[in-house]
Amino acid sequence: MSYGPAKDEESLLTLAKAVELGCTFWDSAVVYGCGHNESLIGRFFKENSGSREKVFVASKCGIVVSIVAVAVIIGSRKGSLSNILQCDFEAKKTQMQVNNSAAHIEEYIEGTIQRLGSAPDLYYLHRIEPGRSLKESITALNDLKKAGKCRYIGLSECSAETLRKACKDHEQNGLIDAAKELGVTIIAYSPLGKGILTGSYQSTSDFKEGDIRKTIPRFNEENLSSNMKIVREFQRLADKKGCTSGQLALAWVIAQGAIPIPGTKSAERLKENFGAANVDLNDQELKEIRKLVEEAKPQGNRYNDAGMKVVGQ
Repeated sequence: MSYGPAKDEESLLTLAKAVELGCTFWDSAVVYGCGHNESLIGRFFKENSGSREKVFVASKCGIVVSIVAVAVIIGSRKGSLSNILQCDFEAKKTQMQVNNSAAHIEEYIEGTIQRLGSAPDLYYLHRIEPGRSLKESITALNDLKKAGKCRYIGLSECSAETLRKACKDHEQNGLIDAAKELGVTIIAYSPLGKGILTGSYQSTSDFKEGDIRKTIPRFNEENLSSNMKIVREFQRLADKKGCTSGQLALAWVIAQGAIPIPGTKSAERLKENFGAANVDLNDQELKEIRKLVEEAKPQGNRYNDAGMKVVGQ
């Protein structure tokens, strides 16, 4: 898990609160918990009759998931020992191996459907594979759509050029400008800067062991100190507006015509995030935030070196 371990029962309560609030755009991926996130959503639907029809589910393929089996030695009543290979979610690890082949897409959708208990509404590529024919990938995704295995298709972490090419290969319906030009909806991943814009994290010591942010240059001791200036400016504007800094950031993303997908484990944080829909920003406020975003450039990359190689393709 990217931000430390989660408790399934707490997560299920958070999903229930999401349905109650009307927060019904849920984004998952095969790589999230090596399928566990999809399974958890599927479990929620199974245990809560009628909930699936209320939720728009998005999931992603395109990153190869390697499952590490753990050898567990179990003693029998006779005292003999046998080695049993057992898959444990805490022992699952993933490598950033990007695969956009038709074979990968066709294989992974089947697992997604099985774990969710139904076809996802949106299925898209998590990363773009350099050197792979985009036409192969888009055709494979479109075939899933035609077969009723998803309703919509898309791309994640792509460049404006790739987006234009994908739409040319499939259908015509800066990245935001390209999306608007092409009639494509943007799903804004990590709209709270991996939680930093909420003001909840002030130093690297606030990140617990196993937190992925410990591996990201943007959040190392030197860069985080500099980037906190941006957070403080967001806080100043939020105080002026009468909302939290996280809500202000999400409201600004919504005003750009994008769908923000902030992740959370708690129902309390979910309620706060969803409250951003009630924060109306006027033209002057939008310009002020735009100026802040453009002038206060974050220090440090948002992924480590390996991660940066597979974004913006």
